[in-house]
Amino acid sequence: MIDRTEVESILAKIRPSIQADGGDVELINVREDKVIEVRLKGACGSCPMATITLKAGIERIIKEHIPEVVEVISV
Repeated sequence: MIDRTEVESILAKIRPSIQADGGDVELINVREDKVIEVRLKGACGSCPMATITLKAGIERIIKEHIPEVVEVISV
């Protein structure tokens, strides 16, 4: 089982970069199938680059710290 507190800690480290562009990220759920659900907020909610931010940024960083994560998705 992936530790929700560990995921929150990782998000806290990358959140300032996202907030600098007017957005934010909220952890919604850590599923048993090792998929992490997040919600992109603020400017990220409507930004055409949000998918790149999610996959190349947030997902990549989380997987570096927690290799067993299968995917990070936006809900």
